[in-house]
Amino acid sequence: MDMTGKTVMITGASRGIGAEAARVFAAAGANVALLARSAEAIGDLAGEIGAQAIAIPCDVSRYWEVEAAVNATLKTFGRLDVLINNAGVIEPISHLGTADPDAWSHVIDINLKGVFNGMRAAVPVMQDAGGGSILTISSGAAHNPIEAWSHYCASKAAVAMLTRCVHMENASDGIRAMGLSPGTVATQMQREIKASGINPVSELAWEVHVPADWPAKTLLWMCSPEADALCGEEISLRDEGIRAQVGLS
Repeated sequence: MDMTGKTVMITGASRGIGAEAARVFAAAGANVALLARSAEAIGDLAGEIGAQAIAIPCDVSRYWEVEAAVNATLKTFGRLDVLINNAGVIEPISHLGTADPDAWSHVIDINLKGVFNGMRAAVPVMQDAGGGSILTISSGAAHNPIEAWSHYCASKAAVAMLTRCVHMENASDGIRAMGLSPGTVATQMQREIKASGINPVSELAWEVHVPADWPAKTLLWMCSPEADALCGEEISLRDEGIRAQVGLS
């Protein structure tokens, strides 16, 4: 997939799937706008990538910061073709009956409101441009309850519905909205899950987690015409057919 001349905004770009997506899209020729709260980490990544990248410190739970990031991206690169809603957290892992209400709500602010904020800021820009792609990281937790993950399950379920709403409302504007459920990925989040020792996911051997470049490469494939039939849907990397189409093994 040649992305030369296209611009991609990636939230949660400081590490894991977000950082790998930045590398994959830049290698495909895209300009990349890197958003995260960690200014130093995205600054280092932008330096690694070069002139195709800008680092924009941003807390996605605050709409005005996301809107400002979109404006900065437009000022630098002149367009926004792809939004990757990747920012998400799982800590603090806690049973619902003992969860700290403020901490629980903060996860919702990042995982759900952060995705809405990205969509809300990007959709008008893409409408004016005649289209674009909005790709959101989903999870199997959107569809099944998992012990001590009430905040994560609830936020991911809501995000899956937001993706369907964008498709229903904006597909006619040329906006391609899709979700990606990557399965378990070898990232810092999995280390946090492992350390919690709660629920079967924490007991998985590290070797079963897929590398972060797998979902990153899948996100790039999702921008291609080959994925058009899946607009409005959630794509799962557990699907061997999808892995084959992306070229993963």
